[in-house]
Amino acid sequence: MTTNKILSFCVYSLTLLFALTLQTSPANSGEASSNVPPSESTKAYFSSSTSNLDWGDQRDFRNAERGLIAIPENKTIVAENGQLVWVFKDYQSLKKQPAPNTVHPILWRQTQLNASTGLFRVTDRIFQIRGFDLANMTIIESNTGIIIIDPLTSIESARAALSLYSKSRGEKPVRAVIYSHNHMDHFGGVAGVVSKGQVSSGKVKIFAPLNFEKEAITEGLLAGNAMLRRTIWYSGIPLPRSPYGTVDAGLGPGVANGMRSYIAPTDIIESQMETHVIDGFPIEFYLASNTEAPSEMVMFYPEEKVLNVAEVAVHTVHNLLTPRGAKIRDTLEWVKVLNVLLHEYAPKADIMIAQHHWPTWGKENIAKHLQNQRDFYKFAHDRSMYLANQGYNKEEISEMLSLPSSLAKEWTLQDYYGTLGSAGKAVFQFYLGWYDGNPAKLQQLSESKSAGRYVDYMGGSDAILKKAKADLDAGNYQWVVQVLQHVIFAEPDNQSARNLAASAFIQLGYQQTSATWRNLYLSAAHELRNGIMEIPVSASGNVFIEELTPENILDYAGISLDSRSVEPLNFTANVTLTDLEQTYSISIENGVLSYIDKAVENADLTLSTDKNTFAQLFRHQLSLMDGVKRGLIRVEGDETEFKRLLDSITTFSPNFGLVFP
Repeated sequence: MTTNKILSFCVYSLTLLFALTLQTSPANSGEASSNVPPSESTKAYFSSSTSNLDWGDQRDFRNAERGLIAIPENKTIVAENGQLVWVFKDYQSLKKQPAPNTVHPILWRQTQLNASTGLFRVTDRIFQIRGFDLANMTIIESNTGIIIIDPLTSIESARAALSLYSKSRGEKPVRAVIYSHNHMDHFGGVAGVVSKGQVSSGKVKIFAPLNFEKEAITEGLLAGNAMLRRTIWYSGIPLPRSPYGTVDAGLGPGVANGMRSYIAPTDIIESQMETHVIDGFPIEFYLASNTEAPSEMVMFYPEEKVLNVAEVAVHTVHNLLTPRGAKIRDTLEWVKVLNVLLHEYAPKADIMIAQHHWPTWGKENIAKHLQNQRDFYKFAHDRSMYLANQGYNKEEISEMLSLPSSLAKEWTLQDYYGTLGSAGKAVFQFYLGWYDGNPAKLQQLSESKSAGRYVDYMGGSDAILKKAKADLDAGNYQWVVQVLQHVIFAEPDNQSARNLAASAFIQLGYQQTSATWRNLYLSAAHELRNGIMEIPVSASGNVFIEELTPENILDYAGISLDSRSVEPLNFTANVTLTDLEQTYSISIENGVLSYIDKAVENADLTLSTDKNTFAQLFRHQLSLMDGVKRGLIRVEGDETEFKRLLDSITTFSPNFGLVFP
């Protein structure tokens, strides 16, 4: 896919208060790597890092193909407006191709497996659609219709997936939808399988885990722009889809472009374990909060003896702290949930499915998979803290971590998505924070302030470039990018330094088993050579707007406020949201926006409007004057300072540098 066809991945969970409608041109013709071949060091690295694995083990391929009923008739999914939403990978062709010499063989194997596409029968009543998006759609045939679990990322991909099922199994009414957790790729396509009217009328129920709505809306809300910028690289948006660019997403083949949607749940799973009979089909829900997602649950289908682990135990290791940015995950809580699955559910299950990747058949294999996943996270946690308690910092811990040989040989524990080294850093940060105890790092100079001094100390940029070229030729790629970072921040227009760093980033990208790490390195190379890929941003409507609370709106307004502009302001406004019959007092003092959910006496201003109009004021979609003229807003008092407040709200842009100032 070209860049504009896959860019929507960057709003993975960021289409929140200020939704971003992103239109970009295809990747610069310069391309990140310009078809740069792998170095001899990279080729040698491939050989040395794959020798402990059993390449003759074909069980994953057999499991990925097992139960295939139907494949999509078309090669693409296209939206009504002609926009390309999805391109299906040719699994049979891809499976026969050896790894390109620019892609790590371990990552290529996962790319081949993730390309397995179609409608698959798991049991007589449980089916999965895989290869249409990053996640899987699971369909259960209940007594009078179907239950859909995780309706993918986009409306178009979800609709196409359901259509493939219906052509094979016949059209059946949707009786319920289940959201396994609060990440967009598991619910954004819901309007492609049911309508809001069906849900509001009670014809269709939507089940979700505890705190789902809060976490779905707020993940990425306050850090949304910064997270968006990092996600653009994380997902390889500037890159061509080729052996020289992005090849896979690790968790799945990629993320479908297209329209996102959101319909609020009707039924929340609040207890640790609950059993519900949905259209005659019993489902045992078990909360897995604060594991892979803050709001998550797994499911056991007792009549079918199938365990659905959602995203808690897929065929890769996960991030404990994502490179795109999010809250750190609680590793020990994750281990505890896996332990419950291993001891309480695995003995009862004949098949284990997940909302990514392919199923596992057989009690022994299920137990082995869950134990391996549990032991990976437990090892990452315990070994990291063992080293931390001996005085090692997070960088040292990351370098020192290596799995026991019994785990290192397991295909399911390879770094296709998250990595062991980054897990060590996350565990350190979870317990000890950013400061490693060395006071020299307590208040380090920023890169912009220190870079020029480093360059001077090292004899100037020409001398550094000469030494860096020698290290590049020797395969010391990480050292090259670390050293040249100083030159680039001191001399941003030094294209020789940027090109040399880009060459090192390309080889680092080729060497990665993690799809996302590959994307990060190659995206850095692309921008060093071609400049920032401009992302036009418009504050358009978004799928969550009707579900935002006034607190969501005001919290975002607070972080969007240029405190220097409002520092002289000192006023209080009482705001009544007429549709909610709620009143909030908003105050500006000391450059800070504060609020409380009640009116205060002697306010300088009173304002009445509905919630969505109030949100539009802070999104610069509506001026206070226009709102008053149109009768949408009623104001009493002097609105001068309130206007200054609105004028001081910043519309964030993701077009800032990451590897240069």
